[in-house]
Amino acid sequence: MIDTFHHYGPWSWLVVGLVLMALEVAAPGVFLFWLGLASLVVGLLSFALPMSWEVQLILFAVLSIAAVPIWRRLARAKSSAPEHNFLNRRAEALVGRVFTLDKPIQDGIGTVRVDDTVWRVAGPDTPAGSRVRVVSADGASLTVAGA
Repeated sequence: MIDTFHHYGPWSWLVVGLVLMALEVAAPGVFLFWLGLASLVVGLLSFALPMSWEVQLILFAVLSIAAVPIWRRLARAKSSAPEHNFLNRRAEALVGRVFTLDKPIQDGIGTVRVDDTVWRVAGPDTPAGSRVRVVSADGASLTVAGA
């Protein structure tokens, strides 16, 4: 194996890097990508700077070991950012928004159209066409107040 790297020089690092990145597609997990990237960096540096195969191997090991913790730190920082993910909680995403009543609220019940969906609303009696603000959501029913 060492003879292959010695014989083909920087091209072997580039090929190994591309193969590792291609394997990442078959086995996702973002681990092989960083090994492939380290291999590509070693290959490119080998073109620019004459290095022995030992130095190339040590550089690959250092880059590989450093890439994974750096990636984990970046991924953790990105995933810890607060998100307002309302997947499977669509009604909660409507709280605070203002809509026009589709049907009047009579005896505490009416409807409002949100995009292509009609929602049942509860609140004080209000004529159709009035603007109302969603103050809370309970299942498929919205509680509104005058906007």
